[in-house]
Amino acid sequence: MITVFGSINMDLIATTERLPQPGETVAGSGFSTAAGGKGANQALAARRAGSKVKMAGAVGQDNFAGPALALLDDAGVDLSAVARVGEPTGTALILVGGTGENMIAVVPGANGTVSEAQALAAVGAMQTGDILMLQLEIPAAAVEAALKAARAKGIRTMINTAPLTDDAARLARLADIVVANETEFELLSGTAIPDAATRKAALEKLHAEAGQIFVVTLGGDGVVAIRDGETISAQGLEIEPVDTVGAGDTFCGYLAASLEQGLDFPAVLRRAAVAGSLACLTHGAQPSIPLGEAVDARL
Repeated sequence: MITVFGSINMDLIATTERLPQPGETVAGSGFSTAAGGKGANQALAARRAGSKVKMAGAVGQDNFAGPALALLDDAGVDLSAVARVGEPTGTALILVGGTGENMIAVVPGANGTVSEAQALAAVGAMQTGDILMLQLEIPAAAVEAALKAARAKGIRTMINTAPLTDDAARLARLADIVVANETEFELLSGTAIPDAATRKAALEKLHAEAGQIFVVTLGGDGVVAIRDGETISAQGLEIEPVDTVGAGDTFCGYLAASLEQGLDFPAVLRRAAVAGSLACLTHGAQPSIPLGEAVDARL
């Protein structure tokens, strides 16, 4: 089973011909709302990939709470560890430009109330062999408490170092599996990475220090990872992206689910990369997450 300890949001999405520059106003061509939050997105992706999933986090007692949880509930995600608090449900304000690139501002709301006590309760309910997934849209103290409790209990942990925070590098050292994009990986490695050879050297150095699995997503160039001293690459699909919101979370959810289901590591990376590609073909974070059958049909 996979437990996701993280954020739950409602996404407010505006589409524009191009993204605005600082101080600039551009005309929008569409508006929609969709359930989101990196934690909830990854939980739904892992569930759609075929794993049993429990979501731990917090929502408000407002009109956004129900819609924020609706797709998780419909998919059969266990929501018993989601608290209802006095703060409003977290929101993300998203602009999507004509090329599919995006800009996002996140207002934590209820996510900011997630506590160390919740972390200990979530991990306490887990069993050996489970996987704990985390991101950085809830307080760092809660993430740290969950990682340390999981390590003491022998539970595998996976952290996605997004959104990039000042605590990302420190918290990443506490996880068994670290998933980062190119920018985040530069922070973790402490060096500029201008090319593939430099990236490979940085991966080998970090892996040698603590034996962690590192996975670096490269957008249209796929993914590269290091595990047990071996560097492995995988490609997604050649696509014309419509909306890249949620692609990274889809990748993470499929990565965790595929590991939990016992696939060999190259197959895990390939399946997650293909799922991330398919997520770019539909607008919205959670609505774009493909079902396992659709992903496996493209492998």
